[in-house]
Amino acid sequence: QVQLVESGGGLVQPGGSLTLSCAASGFTFSRYAMSWYRQAPGKERELVAGINSFGRSTNYADSVKGRFTISRDNAKNTMYLQMNSLKTEDTAMYYCNARPPDISQPNYWGQGTQVTVSS
Repeated sequence: QVQLVESGGGLVQPGGSLTLSCAASGFTFSRYAMSWYRQAPGKERELVAGINSFGRSTNYADSVKGRFTISRDNAKNTMYLQMNSLKTEDTAMYYCNARPPDISQPNYWGQGTQVTVSS
């Protein structure tokens, strides 16, 4: 059974930091590209950051470049998102996504973890 479980969300003040984790099980994690998405109320889900299966290539949305860092530990089947200098506009539900090497196969999604940036 495939599972992606996000954790680490919460309430933080502007300028603060949080680290999100995504624990994967039920599939060969090291073969999947992984990404973080977010969705704010009334807005479409957007890509925040992505990392390839080896962890050597990353990409970021312009809005988070220089503030967020995506990483993964294939030995622990876990992906991370270090978020620094948080802004109120970073408030959203954050989702973990796993994309298989065969693009004809379905993506996997977690249930999300809420991040709220507010003073």
